[in-house]
Amino acid sequence: MGAASLDDATQAVILAGGQGTRLRPLTLARAKPVVPVLTRPLLGWQLALLRAHGVTDVILACSYRVEDVRRALGEAEHLGVRLRYVIEAEPLGTGGGVRNAADLARGTVFVLNGDVLTDADLSAMRRFHEERGSRTTIFLTRVADPRAYGLVETEADGRLRRFREKPGPEEPVETDTINAGIYLLDAALLGRIATGRAVSIEREFFPALIADGVPCYGWAASAYWRDIGSPAAYRETQRDLLLGRAAMPVAPPGDEHDGCWVDTTAHVAAGAHLVAPSVLGRGVRVGIGAQIGPLTVLGEETRIGADARVTGSVLWERVTVGPEAVLEDCVIGADVDIGPQARVAAGAIVASGSSVGPRATVTA
Repeated sequence: MGAASLDDATQAVILAGGQGTRLRPLTLARAKPVVPVLTRPLLGWQLALLRAHGVTDVILACSYRVEDVRRALGEAEHLGVRLRYVIEAEPLGTGGGVRNAADLARGTVFVLNGDVLTDADLSAMRRFHEERGSRTTIFLTRVADPRAYGLVETEADGRLRRFREKPGPEEPVETDTINAGIYLLDAALLGRIATGRAVSIEREFFPALIADGVPCYGWAASAYWRDIGSPAAYRETQRDLLLGRAAMPVAPPGDEHDGCWVDTTAHVAAGAHLVAPSVLGRGVRVGIGAQIGPLTVLGEETRIGADARVTGSVLWERVTVGPEAVLEDCVIGADVDIGPQARVAAGAIVASGSSVGPRATVTA
């Protein structure tokens, strides 16, 4: 990862106005920006990346369950940044979210989609932007199936030629390069975005800049990138981080012991077995004979009963798992009670506040 070489005045706007419908039922009880990723709020990982590249003034454009974010992060001083909130009375799309933050923005501004996790070298992106005299630079990445994303076609020097948002099933696709949801742009351009109505930064703002000849470039990088838009992608993100596939600026929380990260307040009974890599959060208790991991995350105050087995799974806070229960490759929301000898199968999602009875089976 590049060194923190950006001007301290560089700002960022994070777009977090959506309701996270694709991530339901997990987002029914919690705002998407603060769903836990290795027990940290998702937004906390983005703030850590920005801070590592000298960006410490961050504006959050949000509208849904804003108090969830405030409770989790406040103004984020403990993360070394200043987090300010711009709250939409009604969601106005990606462009509207940026436009609402325009009064607080100045100079050159990073804009990030709130559901993206990446280890992109933002310092290198800024250098690319400056060297080409760009006024808008888009982070581009390649994916195997680009149809679900905005396609971006560029000239040989990186100048944007065409921006296509999510082509239809019958439309030809000539590139696998997509818009990765991180932009660097001159704040002065934000005044071009209409006020008082929903605006898509991808479908309206960028194409208009290209049409008007404003210098716009695409920065292609081979960085780790994941759109955390579905429960499956959410769980895969945790696996990627545990396996070291992303060079994030902060390590998983806790002290590292033989490939597992364990909070100092967690307690693992004699005879329990931890399999790396896994994360045990604050106040976790693991009973005698239980197996945790590999690729498992236990949120704070979670209780695992004797001889239970939890593998490949993400458990939020205050989950109780009964003796001899088996959880495999699943996601469990907060405050869930799973009875003795119950089984939660691969791909299953258990919503926050639910109960699974003794010897019951939950399937995907």
